[in-house]
Amino acid sequence: MEMTSSSSTMLKPFYSTPHPLAGEMVPLTLFDLSIHDIFVPIMLVYPAPTPSNEELKEGLRRAVALYPHLAGRFAVDHQGRRCIHINNEGVLVVEATVAVDLSTSSYPDRPLPEEHDAGVALLQIKLNRYKCGGLAIGLASHHFVADGHSMSTFLTTWASAVQQARDFSPPSPFLDRGITAVTRCVPTPAVFARQDPYYAPLSLSPSRFNNITVRFTAEFIAELKGRVGVRSSTFQCLLAHLWKRITAARRLKPEEFTQVRVAVNCRGKADPPIPLQFFGNMVLGAFPRLQVQDVLSWSYDRVVGAIRDAVARIDGDYVRSFLNFGAAHGEELTGKGGTMCCPNLEADSWLGFRFHDLDFGGGPPAMFQVPDLPVEGLMVFMPSSVARGGVDVYMSVAEDHVTAFQQICHSLD
Repeated sequence: MEMTSSSSTMLKPFYSTPHPLAGEMVPLTLFDLSIHDIFVPIMLVYPAPTPSNEELKEGLRRAVALYPHLAGRFAVDHQGRRCIHINNEGVLVVEATVAVDLSTSSYPDRPLPEEHDAGVALLQIKLNRYKCGGLAIGLASHHFVADGHSMSTFLTTWASAVQQARDFSPPSPFLDRGITAVTRCVPTPAVFARQDPYYAPLSLSPSRFNNITVRFTAEFIAELKGRVGVRSSTFQCLLAHLWKRITAARRLKPEEFTQVRVAVNCRGKADPPIPLQFFGNMVLGAFPRLQVQDVLSWSYDRVVGAIRDAVARIDGDYVRSFLNFGAAHGEELTGKGGTMCCPNLEADSWLGFRFHDLDFGGGPPAMFQVPDLPVEGLMVFMPSSVARGGVDVYMSVAEDHVTAFQQICHSLD
């Protein structure tokens, strides 16, 4: 891709008065430390007409002011705890001009996260302007700062700030991370158990993972739900189907066990509940686990039932048990996973996030994409921007399994 010009700046939030958290050292919570220590990249592609870069940056300054953690930096406090320093250092914004039309560009560029250190911007954005007037927005945010629910809320706020300009009516996010830091009720019996080892030892280099997209049409999903036969979510039905197909493609031994880490939003699961407006991480994993021979031979409704039962176990008692465990064994919760899931999987549902509807003023994106998944066996489910009513699943599949998987991934037999 030929860039004709490029520039970068550290964009600082706009404050009429100092933010109440200004200067604070906010310790990472147990929920922060239990997930992947990575930047999460996404891409949004918009055909012309689109707002100008100045309009996008002005809206960004107003949006980030409401979520000051994104403009902070990682640090260590006097107690040796990893923290987010709310120091208003800003968001990295890279602007580039591309000398081709968007329609002829094979792969829109995105920001490449810098290496870890205390000075790295926790939110990095790249604005690619194409010859035709189209726009590709690449965004990378560090997972320790926020989960998918939170980032979806932030992006919606940014889009509103651009559309409404000076008439922007800001939301009121809940920013008190301390609410998730300690147990708030009488300790409960041990329910939480660290699923360890979840990631297999590193046996394949990242270059031997293929990132692929599997598209399921509304018609396929309807037929699949008919096979399941019981009332189930689209996510659970598709996950059961993909668990069967990738397990077959991996040619695992029948007696071997395979499990799926299913990300569960715990805001409403906690007791008392955490506000939905909470900005941070509030996700735990449910772990349906079966023998390979059962995954392959069981009917769809039984596999869906195993997934549903595992998710149902993530309740208030489980959250309290997780916090109790973390208070005593915090270091064991730190996300230290490798890059191989096989024989396991990890599934994240973004079906409830409205990324595909994100409108900065010129209409929704023509494409939304999650590039370069860093873990073999990771799957991200989201509404398709191409197949109306369909679902696109972005997957990282070991090179040796891709062909076999693609031959059977759309088969219901």
